[in-house]
Amino acid sequence: MEIIKQHDARNVKHREERGDFVVVGGGLAGVCASITAAREGLKVILVQDRPVLGGNASSEVQLWSLGATSHMGNNNRWAREGGVINEILVENTYRNPEGNPYLFDAVVLDAVVNEPNITLLLNTAVFNVTMQDEVTVATVEAFNPQNETKYIIAAPLFCDASGDGIVGHLAGAIYRIGAESTTDFGELFASPVEYGELLGHSIFMHTRDTGKPVKFVPPSFAMPDVPGRIPRFKQIAANDTGCQFWWLEFGGRMDTIHDTEEIKWQIWKVVYGVWNYIKNSGQFPDAINHTLDWVGNITGKRESRRFEGDTWITQQDLVEQRHHDDAVSFGGWAMDLHPADGVFSPLPGCTQWHSKGIYQIPYRTMYSKNISNLFLAGRIISASHVAFGSTRVMTTCGHSAQAVGMAAAMCQRDNATPRDILRKIKELQMRLMGIGQNIPGLTLNDCDDVARQAVVTASSALLLRELADNGEVIPLSAAWAMIIPAKAGRLPALSFLLDSAQDVVIEFQVRTSQKDGNFTPDITLATKKISLMKGDNRWVAVDFNLHVDKPRYLFVCVMPCEGVGAHLSDTRVTGVLAVMHGANKKVAKSAIQTPPKGIGVDTFEFWIPERRPQGKNLAIRIESGLDCFEPSAVVNGLCRPVMQPNAWVAELHDPQPSLTLTWDTPQKISRIELGFDTDWDHAMESVQWGHHDSAMPFCIDCYRILDGNNALIFECDENHQTRNTIRLTEPIVTKQLTLEVVRTHGAPAALFEIRCYA
Repeated sequence: MEIIKQHDARNVKHREERGDFVVVGGGLAGVCASITAAREGLKVILVQDRPVLGGNASSEVQLWSLGATSHMGNNNRWAREGGVINEILVENTYRNPEGNPYLFDAVVLDAVVNEPNITLLLNTAVFNVTMQDEVTVATVEAFNPQNETKYIIAAPLFCDASGDGIVGHLAGAIYRIGAESTTDFGELFASPVEYGELLGHSIFMHTRDTGKPVKFVPPSFAMPDVPGRIPRFKQIAANDTGCQFWWLEFGGRMDTIHDTEEIKWQIWKVVYGVWNYIKNSGQFPDAINHTLDWVGNITGKRESRRFEGDTWITQQDLVEQRHHDDAVSFGGWAMDLHPADGVFSPLPGCTQWHSKGIYQIPYRTMYSKNISNLFLAGRIISASHVAFGSTRVMTTCGHSAQAVGMAAAMCQRDNATPRDILRKIKELQMRLMGIGQNIPGLTLNDCDDVARQAVVTASSALLLRELADNGEVIPLSAAWAMIIPAKAGRLPALSFLLDSAQDVVIEFQVRTSQKDGNFTPDITLATKKISLMKGDNRWVAVDFNLHVDKPRYLFVCVMPCEGVGAHLSDTRVTGVLAVMHGANKKVAKSAIQTPPKGIGVDTFEFWIPERRPQGKNLAIRIESGLDCFEPSAVVNGLCRPVMQPNAWVAELHDPQPSLTLTWDTPQKISRIELGFDTDWDHAMESVQWGHHDSAMPFCIDCYRILDGNNALIFECDENHQTRNTIRLTEPIVTKQLTLEVVRTHGAPAALFEIRCYA
């Protein structure tokens, strides 16, 4: 037995860590920045003050992560974020389609610990910063109470992804707290005084049906008189759970950093009071068998500090979808602001106004204006309060943080500061796109990719003539449309299989988007009306006699018509989608966004898809077919539908689909990059939301790669991910490379991208 004698001074254990890049904060932003930098060769130290990774997406808070897809409830088609954050969401959907928060913890942790260049410090909270000089961070100091260890962590580069901005605050970085007025940035949606300064915190709860009556005796601190104190108590339903309780919010008029524990205590009072009301008021008899299964122990924070970079992203950037030369990321969630009084406010729990499409986020928002070696990631980037209402959501934060990780690698290579990378912004953009980052308006142009020099052929390429009828019929109580790609020239006639219970005149329209790359059908190009007779069950041909000015997506709309039904199809094709003019109540109040005058927000219609398995295409026939799925698309530098599908798709009944690259001269190849279709339109909410498909039907599951001598050089037996990087054990020299598709997850074989490197 060891006996420790008393002495005058004892200290906790000290441990020094040194790396190339220190990331403080292990939410999805910090995780994505760390993984991106580590894969570029940096020695990364990731410091997280909680026992798990993921921040608000973790099991401690259990909020689903979302971004531009907005529950598929806006017009941002094929808009899920790319790169590392997409990899995590795709993997979680595959392993955890039920959305178990604890399994999502494991997916995120797995992604980090599988990177040998990351040193992970959990339960470790930063409390001090030392400076090399007035503008340069030298070290951060952190403490882990679990192992009684103080860490002194040094690196030439730091990233604050902590949510509240502890590193930036201690280092002296310039920041703001609170809502700006209209005069600050000219934002017409800037919050009035009565709306409040900050978005508050929330705590969720889960309930469980036990199958037998369960009583609930409330704790003494449970808030009484829920109907009297919560103006929006009518939102409560017995079966509400998890994220549906996002509106249990409080603290927007308090110090959302230093008053966090008091805010948490107040929300606990609300949570237990709400459950007491549900169980014991007699207003919710269907809750008799329900028990309170889980209540969060920490708050989900929304807003505190926002740090100043070399520019601010504002409302105008979002609504006008402004171009930025230094764009490295994008967003698309609504400008989503909450009343500062939270659950106690008579105002709606949130006010969400959407843009007509996704918007660019500039790199200049992602580093401190006055601290030379400090990157910013997550919700603390340089955004106005109004723009923050959109940029703050977790998947957007993760996507932007990937740009920080890649920029850090360039800084380390060139002994540069974050601001210095502005001079090399084109390189940063290309490197990001090379790992799957989507930057709206940009095309990957990689001169090292020898696939660009190849002639690309295929066993077949889809000429889309028909989406076959499956026998199901939907009533045309709302307008429906097929989003289809069209090349320049005459639009072929389309036919819809319709049933009519009465004599009617039905209207068809062709619409497109005013802005290239948008999927808001705000321009009507042509209209056609056709008579149907009672009892009709026929293919109705519609020739709009329309000349399409350039390759673009079109909405071919069947307008509402009482007594008429449209037939559906089970056939799914990359870059083709049915949408309905309607509203997703989670993100929009109605099918038409109608903002008050004078707030600088557009009025427009929402056209949204249904999710699988309910979501299906309309049955259609296309006169001469759509020829928009050519093999050459795999080398065009675009990896998702934009103005065209940008994918090779094989014929529906091709028994052995294959794609071949052929060069005039032999090429040395040691690395191959493949980009598959994991359905960029699917939101892939991380937790508390089930998904019908664990693997996306468009994705190639099993494939083989052969050289010019038909020798097998690589084989994949099971794939569900968007990107595959193939590093050959020994380089090959060949004039030909063939990808043979053995099996998909259900839809016709499709490929967005193939790149080859020496």
